[in-house]
Amino acid sequence: MKIFFSVGEPSGDLHGANLIRAMKARRDDLQFVGYGGPKMAEAGCELHADLTKLAIMWFLRAFLNLHRFIGLMLQANRYFRDSRPDAVVLIDYPGFNWWIAARAKSHGIPVFYYGTPQLWAWAGWRVKKMRRYVDHVLCKLPFEEAWYRERNCNATFVGHPYFDQLRSHRLHEEFIAEQREKPGKLIAILPGSRSQEVAANLPAFLETAKKIVEQVPDARFAVAAYNENQAAYAFERIIASGLDIEVQVDRTPELIHAAHCCLACSGSVSLELLYHEKPTVIHYKISPFGLWVQSFFRKVRYITLVNILSTDKPFYEEEYFTYDPDALGADQVLFPEYLTCEDRTGDMATRIVNWLHDDDAYAQRVSALHSLRERVAGGGASMRGAEYILSKLQSETVAPQKCAA
Repeated sequence: MKIFFSVGEPSGDLHGANLIRAMKARRDDLQFVGYGGPKMAEAGCELHADLTKLAIMWFLRAFLNLHRFIGLMLQANRYFRDSRPDAVVLIDYPGFNWWIAARAKSHGIPVFYYGTPQLWAWAGWRVKKMRRYVDHVLCKLPFEEAWYRERNCNATFVGHPYFDQLRSHRLHEEFIAEQREKPGKLIAILPGSRSQEVAANLPAFLETAKKIVEQVPDARFAVAAYNENQAAYAFERIIASGLDIEVQVDRTPELIHAAHCCLACSGSVSLELLYHEKPTVIHYKISPFGLWVQSFFRKVRYITLVNILSTDKPFYEEEYFTYDPDALGADQVLFPEYLTCEDRTGDMATRIVNWLHDDDAYAQRVSALHSLRERVAGGGASMRGAEYILSKLQSETVAPQKCAA
């Protein structure tokens, strides 16, 4: 049995690798091919291209790389025609993956979307494509199954695959011990995995660190870099800032675990912060134009997954909702978040300083994170996803089960 994967994000590469291993554990006659990243290749996927190198955001960047995406889509189409895999599995990366799904459906190949894009947050109209091109929608978040089923998609909740990785990852205990032996409480800075995210958010985090040190001189900071290029950029910015901050590559889980609290860019890392029960301030820098545009599309009250999971009302129904971390009653949101085009470094510093000084406030936040983790952070998504895909392919003898139109 041959299964084609299309995965474009670094996080999706990780989830794809775990899904492949889970499927291999159930059948030894499987062949995996397609688009992914180094972790999927290590798990046994024959890569036709490393799509994670094109993990980009925003319309202009996508447009400038349009010729590459078209070439990869045409390459996949030829493969579907000539080699005809038994199934196509998509993970996140909705813009490009709609093309792949459409090509697969045109050749009568069943399509599984494992770890669906967050259409409910910003692009509800795209559910029409999900109905048209995807046979099986495998959901990461508890409320997604009902959302998709209400829109006539064949959806099943399997859990968030990120928690599988977190539960299986073995921390470098010696590194953590070394960090904890150093004087001062550690604040981990997590500026994102994409280069443009780092460029947009790291300067604000460094300015926040300056303001924290003014009030807590023995506070200590470390930047978690996704790769060596981002580490080099971080070193340049740190030297220019005059701060004494270390930079670590490939030590994100250890820095989170060793930290007292964190400053982080919005993204899937919030789930890791929840898993380690770390009080965190979330920041996402956006242009004034981008902030205006997103107000027409975003349908969720918060930009951080942990905050969305912590509430029974993730959506706003009528007027655009702007969350203000400093408003009365906003403390019920677990991770204060700043989606902003302005300088909010003073506000972020105040929140971190409070957690450094007020032991009771810090303990209450950790307790609330622990409660949410116990409720939502169970593992098993990779196992359930693998079982679902293989059982459907076996029971339907490669015939796709279509979503209702």
